[in-house]
Amino acid sequence: MIDFISKIKGSSSVIGSMLPKKFKADLAIIKGKSIPLPKGIKILSEVKYSEIPHFEITEGSKTGSVLFCRSGKRDLIIYNGRLHYYDGVSMRSIAHKIYVLKYLGVKKILSLDEVGHLDPRFRTGELAMIYDHINLMGDNPLIGKNEDSLGVRFPDMSNAYDKKMFECMVSVLIEKKIRVNESVYLGITGPNSETDAEARFFREAGSDVLGYSIVPENITAVHAGIKFAAIGLITRELVADKMMEETKSNKELEVQRLKNFAKSSGVIEQVLQGIINVI
Repeated sequence: MIDFISKIKGSSSVIGSMLPKKFKADLAIIKGKSIPLPKGIKILSEVKYSEIPHFEITEGSKTGSVLFCRSGKRDLIIYNGRLHYYDGVSMRSIAHKIYVLKYLGVKKILSLDEVGHLDPRFRTGELAMIYDHINLMGDNPLIGKNEDSLGVRFPDMSNAYDKKMFECMVSVLIEKKIRVNESVYLGITGPNSETDAEARFFREAGSDVLGYSIVPENITAVHAGIKFAAIGLITRELVADKMMEETKSNKELEVQRLKNFAKSSGVIEQVLQGIINVI
């Protein structure tokens, strides 16, 4: 059986061999395939996940790819499509892709994903600027034998979402006169929606938004010594008591989610290049 480190080296070697000439990226972005990129971000080339050894593929990620991009004078790697724990993959498979970025020389990661909001002051179609998280996924990508070459056994999580990157991102939103929703992110497994009682509990526990993907990416990045920032696209309202009054069908709720996603995606398009320039 191939060991964990050998798999990471195998993946990073293949990706590294496909880098464009004179390409050197210190920043990576992780995003769902449906989150658009601003026109100013130029895609130089790409490699499909299916072409990379040891990249686990799920139904949702089989068409994903690694994009080699340039924004202004800055090179960046984009994971266009991500693994989700709720698809049945292991935490180690999610971690694998983060460690590959470490081997490729990436120093910073910006993760973009959908979230639902628990805070009644927030609105769908806006952005959640994540500065901390609570892990209620019942699992952790660092469980098992520690690989000292990747990181220390007990990484310090006091600056899990890099404060300087967060402040720089917020400054871009302020400059664009876009509302800043400072957020504690709650990580849960999904894929089912949340009950009214759960939403109330999650809010009382101190969280503002929730999602299914960012926490294991963050923990792995911290372990690997990579600075990490995250932005949530708010597509669902999960405010306790209001949820019990909901009368829409699952189909109608999905239509509404997609409308909210389109709106928040438009906000991301407005700010992403500015954020890339300053973080």
